[in-house]
Amino acid sequence: MQAGAPVVGTPMAVAGAQSRSEDEESLGIKDVKRTATQAFGGGVPKRRSSSRSIKRKKFDDELVESSLVKSSSRVKGPPVIEPVRCSGSEPSSNEKKKVAKSSTALTPPLTMVIAPAPITKRVKKSKQPLQITKDLGRWKPTDDLLLINAVLQTTDLTSVHLGVKFSCRFTLREIKERWYALLYDPVISKLAWQAMRQLHPEAIAAIQSKALFSQAEEALLAKIGSTSQPKLEVFQELLNKHPSVFHPSRTPKSLLVHWQLLKQYYLLDDQSVQPLPKGDQVLNFSDAEQMVDDAKLKESRDEVLEHELMISDRHQKREIRQLEQELPRWQVLVDSITGMNLPDFDNQTLAALRGRMVRYLMRSREITLGRATKDKQIDVDLSLEGPAWKISRKQGIIKLKNNGDFFIANEGRRPIYIDGRPVLSGNKWKLNNNSVVEIAGLRFVFLINLELISLIKAEAAKMTQQ
Repeated sequence: MQAGAPVVGTPMAVAGAQSRSEDEESLGIKDVKRTATQAFGGGVPKRRSSSRSIKRKKFDDELVESSLVKSSSRVKGPPVIEPVRCSGSEPSSNEKKKVAKSSTALTPPLTMVIAPAPITKRVKKSKQPLQITKDLGRWKPTDDLLLINAVLQTTDLTSVHLGVKFSCRFTLREIKERWYALLYDPVISKLAWQAMRQLHPEAIAAIQSKALFSQAEEALLAKIGSTSQPKLEVFQELLNKHPSVFHPSRTPKSLLVHWQLLKQYYLLDDQSVQPLPKGDQVLNFSDAEQMVDDAKLKESRDEVLEHELMISDRHQKREIRQLEQELPRWQVLVDSITGMNLPDFDNQTLAALRGRMVRYLMRSREITLGRATKDKQIDVDLSLEGPAWKISRKQGIIKLKNNGDFFIANEGRRPIYIDGRPVLSGNKWKLNNNSVVEIAGLRFVFLINLELISLIKAEAAKMTQQ
């Protein structure tokens, strides 16, 4: 038994060695197969099936995300998202779910970027009619007619801006734009023409009577001498001789009034501005204040005070505008009291001293001029015409002599200018018809009732004969 034991053990070892060699061979064959499959890839026709999804690189997701990024940067057209598929393979269910989630998550910002485009177009369309209606609302047909008449008279838009008073305050740029629109814009010119044709003839005549005087008209009026005493017949002859120069709405009376203004401001051909008299004049506080240079005064800036002054200035301008609008309503009453529009003198008025605001009637042979106070009353209070703080309380006396001549005597400190000639204190000067009297910056025109004065002269001649 002992001798046979190793015999029994050997075949078992041999069998174990054989089984080990078979396992090694099977393992080697498997390794060869693995290397073959790795080297040749899909060359093996045998397909492996499994319940798990095959893990691989997600090319489809990356391509979808890149296409979405590019399409979101573009706003011109709606984005079209198409996933790229590899040949020989289809996307799995998980990949389809991911693509659907990514596409639904990115659609709202695209619609938000594309949506505001039509809104800008609507805003651009609604801008144009607002400017046209605003322009048509400010310019009235009366303003257009005033503008046309003034430009035809002066041919200068700057003088039109300075000399014409429209219904609304327009700047020089607005006047130029309106004039060019009336010339070159067919829509605005047609609307303005239709509106002007609907005006009443009386309104058209009133607007034409306010036309500015042209340079040719003023040149003809300036030829009349300042020392002469022209009547309405002289201006009627001017109108008859030069019908092409004067505006059709001119009347002899309007020419006389404009000639008096030219004379009052020393614009006639035979007039020259007289220099101020050189002498030792006592300066009052207002004169010294005008000579002070404001740049040399060092004042601290107070913003609160400037704001208050600006508000008060705005209120004052608003009140002035309201008073200007109410002025035509009270003009008839003022004219009836002051006698500004009286065509002729009455039987009791010897002469009149006409200013820009007030007309003083002289109904006695001697009247006093000056500034009225509580203690002392005078016949003609010059403070009603304008600022009269430089005028003496008794500035002068106007007398009518028996021969029908008027004289003015200066009794104040300041000189009185008669047609540009100074009359110093204590001197006298003769007053003619249409003489310009200037007292401390206030100008008046002295008008004589020639009919009544001629009767007085005739009676004086009869008394001397007897």
